[in-house]
Amino acid sequence: MVESTGTGPAARVTRVRSILTCCAVAANAICAGGVYSFPLLAPTLVEHLKLSQPQLTTIVLAGMATQYLFAVVCGVAIDRYGSWSCSLAAAILYSLGFGLFAGEVAQATTETHTTTASFYRLVLYFGMIGLATVCSYFSLVFASTTMFPRYSGTASGTSMSIFGLSPLFLSLIASKFTADQTLDIPGFFMFMALLAGTVHFGSTFIFRANRAFELDGGEALAVRSTSDAESSASTVEPEEEPLLGGNGDNAPKDPASVGVVPVEEPRDGSAFDLLKDRYFWVLCLWMSLTVGAAEMVISNLGSIVLSLPSTSSSATANAAQQVRLLSFFNTISRLLIGPFADVIAPVASRLESGAWGFASKRHTSRVAFMLGTCVLLAVTLAWSNVGVHTQEDIWPLSVGTGFAYGSTFTVLPGILSSIWGLKNLARNFGITSYTAFAGTTIFSYLYAFVAARHVAPPNTACIGKECWRSTFWISTATTTIAFCAAFVLWSKWRARV
Repeated sequence: MVESTGTGPAARVTRVRSILTCCAVAANAICAGGVYSFPLLAPTLVEHLKLSQPQLTTIVLAGMATQYLFAVVCGVAIDRYGSWSCSLAAAILYSLGFGLFAGEVAQATTETHTTTASFYRLVLYFGMIGLATVCSYFSLVFASTTMFPRYSGTASGTSMSIFGLSPLFLSLIASKFTADQTLDIPGFFMFMALLAGTVHFGSTFIFRANRAFELDGGEALAVRSTSDAESSASTVEPEEEPLLGGNGDNAPKDPASVGVVPVEEPRDGSAFDLLKDRYFWVLCLWMSLTVGAAEMVISNLGSIVLSLPSTSSSATANAAQQVRLLSFFNTISRLLIGPFADVIAPVASRLESGAWGFASKRHTSRVAFMLGTCVLLAVTLAWSNVGVHTQEDIWPLSVGTGFAYGSTFTVLPGILSSIWGLKNLARNFGITSYTAFAGTTIFSYLYAFVAARHVAPPNTACIGKECWRSTFWISTATTTIAFCAAFVLWSKWRARV
């Protein structure tokens, strides 16, 4: 995809396409966070359906984990067919998932107890919502980064930030379906089925038109641009090559300290080549430990709130407040970190000379943001064990987790493209996501079974900090290990990304 400038017909078409794409991306993103509304559902499910903590964890994990389980499938679909394919899939899955979940809850609340079959159906339907979420996420992120390839950090950060804002937006809508401190889950989810399904179906047509343009005209522009760059590279005088290649005695050693310097080009290899790279597995370790701990908090935020005494309002209101805080800072982190990373840690690109390097001065490596994420998350988890005593004290956990989680996914596409190329970026992003799926599963069930051990019969909900104290200390330790993994990557990659 080549960005067009000027005032001719082609430039006007590009501007119209850019505006429509931005609107479609924003609409998809703001409606796509329904899976993260589970903390709002937890009090109602516990009170009326009498679900245990392991059952609640299984339902929410179905929604969180399926986002990663099918990430590679979505990535391949994006690379092969375009963003429209995933937007269409999201429209269908959202409509079915929300609608069926609403019907099941409506039926279950009329019964004296929740049957095992009903519980498994809730797991299946929430899994469909999670699958719709990853389809929506991939469609909006890669639609934006394809439209604005020179500003991948800003494009991905902005689109992800709107996605992060979605739980806040949806929690405000959920308040309209709340009466007597109880959320009307069937009414709320039926509304979500109509909203998310309609929006994603409409965006499908815009993304499909973009794909047709890329195939008809965009590729020709890209080929012509590449040809020009190669031609320019072939005209470089021999005496200039040492300066460009860094072979001279005074060649710069640290790309972060100079304005323009060539670096090693990304490797657009096969999936097998990716899996052979040992540093890919170090990145996966960082992902599984960081994202796993963060999503454990996100998934169980409602239960964490319920475990503590309140000094003012109801548990439902406090849970909604924490969801809004987490969503807000998840959004702010993506809005700030994306452009900030583009300014102080730009990604390499093809220079006018034909070499691959940095066209603007770098002040730090983009991997430094990975180190910062680990520090923030570890401090947040450790402080929660020490400083939280009531539901109103939990806000730093929501703030820190939201900021760390948003930062993680904002810098990841730029790192992947810098090391392993743009050609298979969506596929590589999907493969990396599998390790996040493993981490989320492990940490979520760690939380569930630790909490279940501290449930006093005949209660079904765990009360007290003992529900999660040991889980948070373990998560603090594993996040420290993630910091060590990020430091290894910084030592290896700081000159390239």
